Amino acid sequence: MTIGLIAHVEKPGAPAALALAVAALRSRNARFLAETKTAHLVGGIEDGGDTATLAKKCDLFLVLGGDGTILRVLHHLEETIPPIFGVNIGSLGFLTCLGPEETDAAVASILAGNFLLSHRKLLLATLFKENGETSRFEALNDVVVSRGEHSQLVKVRVFTDGVPLTDYHADGLIVATPTGSTAYSLSAGGPILVPESRSLVITPICPHVLTNRSVVLGDHSTIEMEPADSTRKLFLTVDGNLCAEIAGNSRLEIRSSQRSLPLAMLPGRSFSEILRQKLKWSGSNI
Repeated sequence: MTIGLIAHVEKPGAPAALALAVAALRSRNARFLAETKTAHLVGGIEDGGDTATLAKKCDLFLVLGGDGTILRVLHHLEETIPPIFGVNIGSLGFLTCLGPEETDAAVASILAGNFLLSHRKLLLATLFKENGETSRFEALNDVVVSRGEHSQLVKVRVFTDGVPLTDYHADGLIVATPTGSTAYSLSAGGPILVPESRSLVITPICPHVLTNRSVVLGDHSTIEMEPADSTRKLFLTVDGNLCAEIAGNSRLEIRSSQRSLPLAMLPGRSFSEILRQKLKWSGSNI
């Protein structure tokens, strides 16, 4: 097995976390390569090229950073998505569930093949522009249609499987995967979906109509959105990155992608345990 090392080099704890990972790998005579910026962080590590090139050479990625680091890695990949094992050197992470002090145990588990894979479905968003152009984007967490920097609310017409759902009058709409249900959607009042739920959730952002609430759909559903007022622009954001404007008679189609992220983790770490840890749930004080 060849392991690819990728660190968020700008995080203060990255050099120390990377040194721990390298020491754990070398002590077990493991074969590993590093992404270019990561290799330059501490020196003495074989440079495997950029993220997409590294993916073609490695069987698994060990990513040192946070959930945002895993998202950036995913969006730099091409066809090949290797399993990703995340070590958290940030403050909050649902995808990176181990701390730097557990790096040695993580490396031992990886080399022994004693880890689990949680296959996290991606979203595929297709934007059909009024000029006939088509753009496609993939998301692990969410696809967001919003008002951008404008102060006015937007009106978004939504269809599910070709049937009208409603016109939302809000700051925007979030379509999230179960993985993304603990991110922006949760902050906007959406439900938490377990990773295996095979669902999608539509969550309005600050809706003007109080009866507008989150809607949970099966992941086989197709969601379509279009501006209900063609004079106002909508803005498309994919996993936190602004990608396009939705103007005039453009239409956005969102469905589950055929691709998924194989997220590697240690056995015995249940989703309930992760929620208790990350959300600091401690039970009732009554």
